Amino acid sequence: MKILVVDDEKVLVKGLKFNLENEGYQVVTGFDGAQAVELARQERPDLILLDVMMPRLDGLQACMQIRTFSDVPVIMLTAKGEDMDKIMGFECGVDDYVTKPFNVLELKARIKALLRRSAGRDRAADYRNPEDTVEKGHILLDRVARDVKREGISVELTAKEFDLLELLMAHPGRVYSREQLLDKVWGYEYQGDYRTVDVHIRRLREKVELVPASPQYILTKWGVGYYFKGEDRPERPGR
Repeated sequence: MKILVVDDEKVLVKGLKFNLENEGYQVVTGFDGAQAVELARQERPDLILLDVMMPRLDGLQACMQIRTFSDVPVIMLTAKGEDMDKIMGFECGVDDYVTKPFNVLELKARIKALLRRSAGRDRAADYRNPEDTVEKGHILLDRVARDVKREGISVELTAKEFDLLELLMAHPGRVYSREQLLDKVWGYEYQGDYRTVDVHIRRLREKVELVPASPQYILTKWGVGYYFKGEDRPERPGR
């Protein structure tokens, strides 16, 4: 597995490179946002560790550019702990956050979790189990390839967006509270604001719903949470 580490603190980059290489990862390094975009395109890493405050392009700008050509998992390294900063990151396509100073063991655990969830994205399967795919109307989710198609066309989802959609589609009609979604999708390590879920739900609607402002599948149970409507073939909007 190849990890791209980009931070303008060269001592930190050196330390992360040493620790991750000891775990068996191949590590590529950069020191500013423009390098992050260039290396992400050239090296095609399996995961990116990206600092927020960097010269040329900041981490959020770099992540937005990377998202135009890749859905590689991104963990943002930041000295900012405010929830609004994290929400801005999720808006830009960040999958997870680690606030400096951080415990390197916790960082390694988050890296392993994200890599484990995205491991099947580019892997072809010789045998296809019917349960490998879930199809509801115009949305087709492939668990093995970690791919989602909207009316037959693949859409790029971040690792967390895919995990959230997979959970909802696997249990149509079941309403999940924001707290339950944070626990099941982000896991024990996340202690952020419930608005994180709202951001991801909105981004999913923008990507997979035919009319995001009037969603047909990813629905809200007011005062409770979110659920996926299990109707197979809804009428198209306007019909």
